[in-house]
Amino acid sequence: MTQHNPHVPDSDDYDPSASSLAGQVDKSVMAELLSIRSSIDNIDATLVYLLAERFKATQKVGFLKAAHRLPAGDPGREAAQIARLRRLAEDAHLDPAFAEKFLNFIIGEVIRHHEAIAEDHEAASGQHPQASALA
Repeated sequence: MTQHNPHVPDSDDYDPSASSLAGQVDKSVMAELLSIRSSIDNIDATLVYLLAERFKATQKVGFLKAAHRLPAGDPGREAAQIARLRRLAEDAHLDPAFAEKFLNFIIGEVIRHHEAIAEDHEAASGQHPQASALA
């Protein structure tokens, strides 16, 4: 269930022209700023939907790993992905360190989700995670 943050307006309440700069800058500058921000808003929305799709896929991986008692993390895969993303970032003229931080954040969340899925799977199968690790 999604929690509502009272400090963040609902998407229905979103005002793309909201700015603390309104009335402080030339109207033509503000118009250009809002036009660029509109593109940023579209990109942000796309990122949210892409991340949602990515997490749907990683959830499937988590269920597969839990069913076969595989570890939540895969350091070899993670290192290869980080190296790959750094190269892609360089090609795209994006700071590779930023790309690595971003991917590390995502990997951390994925592992956290995989661990929770594994715990739920173990509980549903009647085995304690520690007991299966010792078996």
